[in-house]
Amino acid sequence: MADAPLLETRGITVRFGGHVAVKDVSMGITRGTVTGLIGPNGAGKTTLFNTITGLQRPTSGRVFLDGVDVTSSAPYKRAQMGLARTFQRLELFVSLSVRDNLRVAGDIHNANGGHRIDIESETDRLLALTGLEDIADRDVSDIPTGRARVVEVARALMTAPRILLLDEPASGQTEQETEQFAELLGELAAEGLAICLVEHDIPLVMKICSTIHVLDYGALLASGPPDEIKNDPAVIAAYIGTEEEAV
Repeated sequence: MADAPLLETRGITVRFGGHVAVKDVSMGITRGTVTGLIGPNGAGKTTLFNTITGLQRPTSGRVFLDGVDVTSSAPYKRAQMGLARTFQRLELFVSLSVRDNLRVAGDIHNANGGHRIDIESETDRLLALTGLEDIADRDVSDIPTGRARVVEVARALMTAPRILLLDEPASGQTEQETEQFAELLGELAAEGLAICLVEHDIPLVMKICSTIHVLDYGALLASGPPDEIKNDPAVIAAYIGTEEEAV
């Protein structure tokens, strides 16, 4: 029997006036897995993330965290329940060091209640886990974009999440950085974290995701394992292109 989804959307629809940004999307994310959410620009991926995290109220549909309906819950309530995310545009404290970005997240987490963490030891652990020790004391404004993306992931991990939503986390990374990032996500999933990422790097998505959901014009075009998705004629026509083009 498959594990019950730790995060689930049921029939999520989001309208902005006459425009339907997300249309009747139902999907689930389970513990210990990496789930991909892909599709053309404007397909509704970030809007769906915003709805899941509480930044956007759905027109209809429900969001569940660990079986609890959180559709009307504030973002901080969802964070207290173990939901964390990164953003398509980097949202870091650029005047602070890498280490202090993590410390601030730890302070906020402890102040909001729930399971308290030892900020110094957890900061050291995550710097080592994410391969950021060599730049820990450099200002975020002074490091490459690819590594800043990893800082944002490490900062999200400081909140001790059970579910991690990543919005284009590999953007700006070199090929080597992307390979290391894929290994990191695999390690996090192996530890039981439920991960969902929006990403345009199709080889990365195909490599690390066990399930992929494809959005097109706000609706789910297809869902399934990587081999099924990359060979789906509708997905190829709408987004991926031929196998040669994808490579």
